[in-house]
Amino acid sequence: MGNYFLHERLFPTDLFFKNFFDTQTEFQSFADVKPQYPVDIKVTEYALTFDIACVGLDKKDITLDVTDNTLRVIYEKPNVESNPSDEDAGEYIHRGITRKSFNMGWKIAPRYDLSQIEAVMKNGLLSITIPLFEEAKPKTIKIK
Repeated sequence: MGNYFLHERLFPTDLFFKNFFDTQTEFQSFADVKPQYPVDIKVTEYALTFDIACVGLDKKDITLDVTDNTLRVIYEKPNVESNPSDEDAGEYIHRGITRKSFNMGWKIAPRYDLSQIEAVMKNGLLSITIPLFEEAKPKTIKIK
């Protein structure tokens, strides 16, 4: 069996499907699947932070939705035909900047206060911060 089985998995069947399929599939654990859009998720003592690359987007283009302890971040790319610009799009020699729609969602643990969520768009980076509930924050206890 080797060291392959020492890796931590979310579900016991992940190993079967991981070995059975060579490509990324819906059967892989979340830990094994690379997100399709550049996102950093960071946990600190006091908050949960999402940094999402949104190059070329404006804050009005992105929808943040919070329902049932789930955070959703959505961007619908407009059709080329719906471009209101009079400028010709031109012919690309190289296209290295990804401009695609995304619809990402995360289930947020109950210890985070979704009513206090903050979102800031700066220099093409959308930063979303969800603080811990006051009761869930670490406390220092004095020894008597």
